[in-house]
Amino acid sequence: MDETDSRRGEPHRAAGGETANPNRSRAARPGQPTEDRRLLESPGRQPSSTAFLDTDPWRILRIQGEFVEGFDALAPVTQGVSFFGSARIDESDPMYAAAYDLAFDLSRAGFAIITGGGPGIMEAANRGAHDAGGLSVGCNIELPFEQGMNPYVNLAVDFRYFFVRKTMFVKYAEAFVIFPGGFGTLDELFEALTLIQTEKIAHFPVILFGRNYWRGLIDWLTNTVVAEGKLSGKDLTRLVMTDSVQEASSLIQDCHRRRCWLPEERSVAAEVGLLEGGER
Repeated sequence: MDETDSRRGEPHRAAGGETANPNRSRAARPGQPTEDRRLLESPGRQPSSTAFLDTDPWRILRIQGEFVEGFDALAPVTQGVSFFGSARIDESDPMYAAAYDLAFDLSRAGFAIITGGGPGIMEAANRGAHDAGGLSVGCNIELPFEQGMNPYVNLAVDFRYFFVRKTMFVKYAEAFVIFPGGFGTLDELFEALTLIQTEKIAHFPVILFGRNYWRGLIDWLTNTVVAEGKLSGKDLTRLVMTDSVQEASSLIQDCHRRRCWLPEERSVAAEVGLLEGGER
């Protein structure tokens, strides 16, 4: 048994001694649209209804309440790292072990680990945080199919609206770690880069874990998007690719120590590779 296997423990027990319930997350009723779809559907495609509870003004109150609930629940998170990646992998995938090890190491260093609360990479990261005795956060989402909260979460928040949930991923994070994944993973990656590029949020490390997986995307961005002037080369320096758990952990910890998101520290951050370095 290797070190990774030996560290992986049993599901933690939540407050009161109860094992975290993997089926406690919200799911749309079979055949019914999610709250997100109800909100985003064009009025012309919605069934006619005069009930106040089915109107958009009422949904605004629900959205407000969801923000309040999220902010209240996550207020203790002052040093977080958000993990993203495929929900479609299991322990046999090398990326599961990498996500576990990175979350374990960061948790030992005092970081909270934030995920979408589901299976795959999310489970691996929450499991690493749990086994390290750290804060393991799961921000789950209502889907048209069941996605239970994984049993390694000790701070769970359920969301109906993707945009509210995505706000939590950004607001409470000092870094994003992007493991191989699909549309949802790409959505979180480009949203973070857009917010950083437009200075809606301070710069923080955005790490692409798995060079072979991400190389094609970076080559396309460089050879097509940058080459055609749709993006500046400087924008790509916001990304760092790595295959090393140690490198990713050290980069995040060094950024936190140097407070590299502050304007006066940006030149220092560049020297250690947070702004200009790393293999792109």
